[in-house]
Amino acid sequence: MRILVIEDEAALLLQVRRRLEEEGYTVDSTGDGKEGLYLASEYPVDLAVVDLGLPGMPGLEIIRTLRAEGRDLPILILTARGKWEEKVTGLEAGADDYLVKPFHMGELLARVKALLRRAAGTARDELAFGLLRLDTTGQRVTLDGAPVELTAYEYRLLEYLARHHGKVIPKAELADYLYPHDDDRDSNVIEVLIGRLRRKIDPDSRTKPIETLRGRGYRFTLEPA
Repeated sequence: MRILVIEDEAALLLQVRRRLEEEGYTVDSTGDGKEGLYLASEYPVDLAVVDLGLPGMPGLEIIRTLRAEGRDLPILILTARGKWEEKVTGLEAGADDYLVKPFHMGELLARVKALLRRAAGTARDELAFGLLRLDTTGQRVTLDGAPVELTAYEYRLLEYLARHHGKVIPKAELADYLYPHDDDRDSNVIEVLIGRLRRKIDPDSRTKPIETLRGRGYRFTLEPA
């Protein structure tokens, strides 16, 4: 999963980013409101953590703009403002939840996971497709009860495809999802990862869970259990 953190307090931004990365998330971050809006608009972000008091563009304006653009990603507000009126203003602007500073990282992670589950339409931390199961909290995959050993990138790719099952995902979108926006990308790497995933989750080539549509992208074909 890919998370965007927009927070102008450098120490807190670094702390949040590192903690989320420790949990296995891909994280983009910025301390500038305008850049944050650009990243949220142009890249396939699964969730945004947005501070309200930002240089360049206030957090509320970022949220209102994203909602006006039709972006429905979950948004978690970080704010030093504890008054209930200000919390209501943030929620009415389109945010899904909020945390008042200072906060514990454990609470941040719990709220992030709850919002991601809600966005995926499930209250559970598991995605099940027949014999294939993904534990999204532990980032573990099993096939007919046996563990499947995946690298971090293989897991992220599989989870993204699984959460968008039935949809055609362009290779460029997968590259944007897997790699931070300022990293060099090689689209051939996606092909290699897809090949590895196929061998690991479909060793007998029976279910063909990942379909290639030439010139269009890839599609996860398994249906949820």
